[in-house]
Amino acid sequence: MTTMKTATLSVPGARLYYEVRGRGPVLLISQSGEGDAHRTEDLVRYLADEFTVVTYDRRGLSRSTIHDDSRPPSLATHADDAHRLLAAVSGEPARMLGCSMGAVIGLHLAADHPEQLDTLIAHEPVAPWLLAPAERAAHLAELEHCRQVFRADGWRAALAPMARTLGIDPARQDAEPGVRLPELTAERAANFEYFLGHDFAAIQRDSLDTGRLRRTAVRIVPATGATTPPHVFDRRCAVELAAVLDTELVTFAGGHNGNMTHPSAYATRIRSVLAASREPSAAGT
Repeated sequence: MTTMKTATLSVPGARLYYEVRGRGPVLLISQSGEGDAHRTEDLVRYLADEFTVVTYDRRGLSRSTIHDDSRPPSLATHADDAHRLLAAVSGEPARMLGCSMGAVIGLHLAADHPEQLDTLIAHEPVAPWLLAPAERAAHLAELEHCRQVFRADGWRAALAPMARTLGIDPARQDAEPGVRLPELTAERAANFEYFLGHDFAAIQRDSLDTGRLRRTAVRIVPATGATTPPHVFDRRCAVELAAVLDTELVTFAGGHNGNMTHPSAYATRIRSVLAASREPSAAGT
């Protein structure tokens, strides 16, 4: 059985909770949406025999506390938190899996602190700034609609339009045999409340010069889910990231939440991507 180490880290304006499991090169997982350090337990178990897997609660979620809630964090703030976390756990360039919002955190980290990352797998980054103006405006309107529903009717009501925006059909999500998706606990409900009330706006406001991504020394692997519809926001961002970097779009099992629904196949894909040569042609599907 893999031993888990838990710890906290003081960062400007907050204290982060994180967990470390396994052995080998460091693999930081930055989760999507309301996801905290426990979001992908099955995936971590499949990876911990080859990697030192680091998961954490973003500031404002679960056990990570914010000292001053009057200044909502930006994606750059979240990326700085990830930078400080990596500095605390590793002196060598790490591997990183970023999912959805976590992928955008990884892109900022690759631009701001390229010395800390060897490879970033950016799975369906929710990054409107990757899109052309007309498409960006349309998808920003989708995100704003989700926020309006949240403000009017609460987080539960906002889940349906958010799932549609991301191409998720909760009633028809397939999963690997034996996989049980996480229950909607009080802690997870509070995380949805914080994500929709604070981080959603940060996604809408975010920007990053794509030229910095082309120039970074970090190997960035754009990724998408096999069942994510081609027209939805997160898939389109992944496609455009691949175009910006002039590289292939790598397909992972499942859809937007494939890291939870298909942990075995997802872990196998992570291993193959991270084992590949740093030559751009090796990152193909």
